[in-house]
Amino acid sequence: MAIIKKEARDKKEIRDRIEKLKKEINHHRYLYHALDRQEISEAALDSLKHELFKLEKQYPEFVSPDSPTQRIGGQPLKKFSKIRHSQPVLSMEDIFDFQELRNWEDYMSDYFKKKHKGQIFVSAEDGPLYFCERKIDGIDIVLTYQKGILVTAATRGNGLIGEDVTQNIKTVDAVPLRLQKSVDVVVRGEVFMRKKDFTELNRRQKAAGQPEFANPRNVVAGSIRQLDPKITAKRRLDCYVFEIITDLGQKTHQQVHQILKELGFKIDTKAKLCRDLEDVRDCHTEWEREREKCPFNYDGVVVVLNDVALEKKLGFVGKSPRWMRAYKFPGEEAATVVREISVQIGRTGVLTPVAHLQPTRVMGTLISRATLHNQDEIDRLDVRVGDTVIIEKAGDVIPAVIKVLKNLRTGKEKKFKMPNNCPVCNSPVTRHPGEVAYYCPNKECFASEHRRISHFVGKQSFDIEGLGPKIVIQLMNQGLIRDAADIFNLTAGDLEPLERFAEKSAANLSRAINQSKKIDLARFIQALGIRHIGEQSAADLAGHFGSFEKFARVDLSTLQSLPEIGPKMAQSIVDWFQNKDNRRFLEKLKKAGVEIRNHRPERARQTLKGKSFVLTGTLKSMSREKAKEKIQFLGGRISETVSRRTDFIVVGEEPGSKYEKAKGLGVKIINEEEFLRMIR
Repeated sequence: MAIIKKEARDKKEIRDRIEKLKKEINHHRYLYHALDRQEISEAALDSLKHELFKLEKQYPEFVSPDSPTQRIGGQPLKKFSKIRHSQPVLSMEDIFDFQELRNWEDYMSDYFKKKHKGQIFVSAEDGPLYFCERKIDGIDIVLTYQKGILVTAATRGNGLIGEDVTQNIKTVDAVPLRLQKSVDVVVRGEVFMRKKDFTELNRRQKAAGQPEFANPRNVVAGSIRQLDPKITAKRRLDCYVFEIITDLGQKTHQQVHQILKELGFKIDTKAKLCRDLEDVRDCHTEWEREREKCPFNYDGVVVVLNDVALEKKLGFVGKSPRWMRAYKFPGEEAATVVREISVQIGRTGVLTPVAHLQPTRVMGTLISRATLHNQDEIDRLDVRVGDTVIIEKAGDVIPAVIKVLKNLRTGKEKKFKMPNNCPVCNSPVTRHPGEVAYYCPNKECFASEHRRISHFVGKQSFDIEGLGPKIVIQLMNQGLIRDAADIFNLTAGDLEPLERFAEKSAANLSRAINQSKKIDLARFIQALGIRHIGEQSAADLAGHFGSFEKFARVDLSTLQSLPEIGPKMAQSIVDWFQNKDNRRFLEKLKKAGVEIRNHRPERARQTLKGKSFVLTGTLKSMSREKAKEKIQFLGGRISETVSRRTDFIVVGEEPGSKYEKAKGLGVKIINEEEFLRMIR
């Protein structure tokens, strides 16, 4: 008995030592990353981490998810699972000069007066209007904490669903595994790589005889999607957090940054309040001047309305907020030669001129093509085949020709004019009144139909596995499909005779087509390819109307009353449904067995909001991961430990010790059948 008591006492001392080490290491992480100061050397901190590692290795029962040793995960992942964001993670619209900045302020003011019965948009006399921070050239990340512990990290993905990269993000030392306060919070940040670490990484690549990386952003994008977290850990990534998605009572963006710092996140200490747009311009000029000396890359200034309540009144349109803009610096430029100008046909029939260039590197990327936008832009620049031109690439924006070096002309350069006929189907090209674009009016044009079908079956739409653009072309060339609806009538027997197909591959594609016939409303709206309607707008429309029948009957005034839908978008939707060919296409889809699932309203998804669940034992109807996904989708929280704060413990077959602890604490115990009723 005395030996047992001594062992228990020794283990308690070990556990206490581990907890103290974790607390001390986290304290110094907070000092270094959040407050930018040190109390002990890196060597001393490393020795504390080493002691913790040895203790946890000897006593694995004391390892917890928030331990600094868990920054490098265990076994490599086989694939990334998906995470649905609690709120849409929106992107920003870019602006490139001060006049565009003024236009944005006028736009907000006009919208505010229109939607809020003539109320006047606030002025700088009411206090600083804007909050500015540097737009870091990295990758978006969404971090979710429960009771102060990091539970998930997800990429932005399509804004609604991202990839679970938690194990990789845990390797980023700037991301706290435990916050300074025990709160439930979702935040958004930017993962990036410092210039010196990028240089050192390429030095190691070169020494190992491996290809060097083009730029830090490419490294970050590849690193956070590594299936082996140990590789990510070697990349020495960094992270600034800039937004709180959860409502913690924040009134201003300045307060958001203060709260983030108090919680232990690393923030941009250069961020500042700006009284008006003149202050914003000064900030932009100052930060552009300091850009080269900064230890990391940034490509502009994020300009945000400081008043959070005002933001909510303005809302968002499409996939971007009305109250935020990225005021970009001029992009990097390079000179090259235009070898040829060709025309591409888009899915809406728009003809877009493209310059084929002598390959040249811009921002670490080899560029061989650049957009010329339209004929008016070609005429304005006077771009000719054979010209030496300046091309610009700003961040992720498609490279564009911005200037012609006319002094270098030889006289052999050739002018370009938009063709009178579509280069694919030979239909006469048209131009809509008031628009700069030229269109191929032929709805059956091979090029535009190919792009429409490829969009229809793509990842963000029907997501038919194995049906890529090349297969679409093959099916069209063989006369098996004329539009996307024909796809759903294909059989394995139709596919087997085709080149590169065999019995198995034909069966697989046929199965994938049949499985895709049931589709969520938001994805279906996205698949239709209605002009101006992107993925976020499709989700907004699905959320508002709930069913396709209601959406298809909508009138212009109803659409224009929706805050997320702009005038062009509203008119485009009405025009789409008034088109006879489109109505025939919908009828054809229905006959082919396509079933559109109604959108589940937000209140139904949040039936478990605020409830905490613990799972134990094996469930018959689904995996534990699937059960967790269902709970989170309905607004509930998942915990790995039972406490008095636990609302429900779901008990499957052969439950563990959590079951006994729940009984002792009086936690509500439910079986699988009761759980299934809850999530239905």
